[in-house]
Amino acid sequence: MDRARGAALQLRPLSPTSGADPSSEASFSYKENLIGALLAIFGHLVVSIALNLQKYCHIRLAGSKDPRAYFKTKTWWLGLLLLLLGELGVFASYAFAPLSLIVPLSAVSVIASAIIGIIFIKEKWKPKDFLRRYVLSFVGCGLAIVGTYLLVTFAPNSHEKMTGENITRHLVSWPFLLYMLVEIILFCLLLYFYKERNANNIIVILLLVALLGSMTVVTVKAVAGMLVLSIQGNLQLDYPIFYVMFVCMVATAVYQAAFLSQASQMYDSSLIASVGYILSTTIAITAGAVFYLDFIGEDALHICMFALGCLIAFLGVFLITRNRKKAIPFEPYISMDAMPGMQNMHDKGMTVQPDLKASFSYGALENNDSISEICAPATLPVMQEEHSSGAASGVPYRVLEHTKKE
Repeated sequence: MDRARGAALQLRPLSPTSGADPSSEASFSYKENLIGALLAIFGHLVVSIALNLQKYCHIRLAGSKDPRAYFKTKTWWLGLLLLLLGELGVFASYAFAPLSLIVPLSAVSVIASAIIGIIFIKEKWKPKDFLRRYVLSFVGCGLAIVGTYLLVTFAPNSHEKMTGENITRHLVSWPFLLYMLVEIILFCLLLYFYKERNANNIIVILLLVALLGSMTVVTVKAVAGMLVLSIQGNLQLDYPIFYVMFVCMVATAVYQAAFLSQASQMYDSSLIASVGYILSTTIAITAGAVFYLDFIGEDALHICMFALGCLIAFLGVFLITRNRKKAIPFEPYISMDAMPGMQNMHDKGMTVQPDLKASFSYGALENNDSISEICAPATLPVMQEEHSSGAASGVPYRVLEHTKKE
């Protein structure tokens, strides 16, 4: 394996800014790959812990009258600080390692979330029930770890200084321009079917997210690389391409979050996590290979083993998310379907209980003490009783009208 990688490195041309021999360049590249991979793994682990801490805080405060009570807890603020630290680690990792190595490592956050979720479970299980319930999660975690190991071992070893000249050269190269043309056409077609034809299929929405995400990671690597070079003394902030990349990074990230939010309102989060990871990783690796030429000089064996690692990681993430509980839809009021003579709360225009336009996060009810006017008993139509002696076909009962004073 090392002999094959060494041969590939000898065939790869040296960077024009570097006069070092292939052996020293190889050791330097391995070190940068390792630093980038460790930063990405650390960042995803910390982000997963942070999100679970914040979720734990929300669950603990479920039912509180103050909807923002979590702002006053140290646990929630600790989660926010850890979240920022983790995202900073992931952002910095793009400056050291190839994009094709960093993007698939987001599987680490899925593995960590699965393990933390099992640890935080309060219910007691018998060993047989526990294994039967979580066997898919354990198998998925094992496969994802094996896939991550293959990704790190056989990752592309292409390194280039993220200077303004190099990024501009890649931006106007004909392979990337052709790729951008195809991506824009595909994005416009998907957006047309999604908005005009109401094609709300999860593949359509997550493909929109993945196409935007591929541009996000391309720009993130450029911005992170130029910032690191500037910190090292080679100032890159005076290049206009830096600000172009920064604006594109923010814009694509915002629209990506918007489409993800729409998908989360229609589909289960576990399905979004698995399908989104597969689509986003595949398209992002393709974008990195076209823009940064990640796989130039790599031999076929390493490319095949890297692809195998991606497939194993995909399967592991799918098995982990498949085993999660599906969310039970939450209804803030008791359904009154079974009561004769009562309108269903879901009937069009006829609501027995008031329809409050509020969000019920983690099952926490809002404080409705201030709305007394709309909480009056429901008024049902009055059926006039006929007092004729021959009214045999009349209603066997009458509904009394309740006023607010009664």
